[in-house]
Amino acid sequence: MNIFQAILLAIVEGITEFLPISSTGHMIIASSAMGIHTGAFTKLFEVAIQLGAILAVLVLYRKRFLQWTNYQFYLKLAVGVLPALVLGFLFSDQIDAMLESPFVVALSLLLGGIFLLFIDSVFSHHTIHQEGEIGYKNALIIGFWQTLAMIPGVSRSAASIIGGMQQKLDRDLAAEFSFFLAVPTMAAATLYSLFLKSWMVDGVEQKGFEIITGTTNNTLVFLTGNVVAFIVAMLAIRFFIGYLQKHGFKLFGYYRILVGVILLILIKANKL
Repeated sequence: MNIFQAILLAIVEGITEFLPISSTGHMIIASSAMGIHTGAFTKLFEVAIQLGAILAVLVLYRKRFLQWTNYQFYLKLAVGVLPALVLGFLFSDQIDAMLESPFVVALSLLLGGIFLLFIDSVFSHHTIHQEGEIGYKNALIIGFWQTLAMIPGVSRSAASIIGGMQQKLDRDLAAEFSFFLAVPTMAAATLYSLFLKSWMVDGVEQKGFEIITGTTNNTLVFLTGNVVAFIVAMLAIRFFIGYLQKHGFKLFGYYRILVGVILLILIKANKL
């Protein structure tokens, strides 16, 4: 992977991570289009640049995350991330296998898009409007919804926002809590990929951090990708909250359906 490819993937990550359109799905599409989707470093990179996106949330919502006396906020995030930690550990191999399937991505994008067209009317009764009103049970159920994003193309953002609205959070709060929950979820996935998971490189098993620090190019690509993802993610989050307040989810639903249909056509034509 070169710097140009890294920047493109980082832009895709930054734009799509917090929008309900699936960052994983879009990065699989982008890396496939560039012909680099099969390499271990690309797969590691697609997870590791989440560090930049995590930092964007921490910077934008720093006042919320630095309220050390509000221990319940941190406990709710811990409860919410538990399902992803447990199921992610138990089904790691199956998740990796699904990441190889463009068909799974296409179908998930299509079905998720159809759902987004109706989410505002299906979950229209909101009784929770402040983060302090979210209970531990709410956080846990939203966490289980989030695990649907282990299927490529579902979108972690979409799954957790839908979960929040199903738990009667208004859509702005559901989106914000999705951002908050992204921090421990993505941090766990990134740390696992860097320090615990073994990657096969030229027949030799290596940890993620060993691959990244193994060459100057890999280190430069990793750092550049995270910086770009951080900047783009900050812009995307600000756009998404502003757009959501005025227009809802339908545009994202139509977009997902369009991309899903295009992918299915390309798969049928053996282009993917």
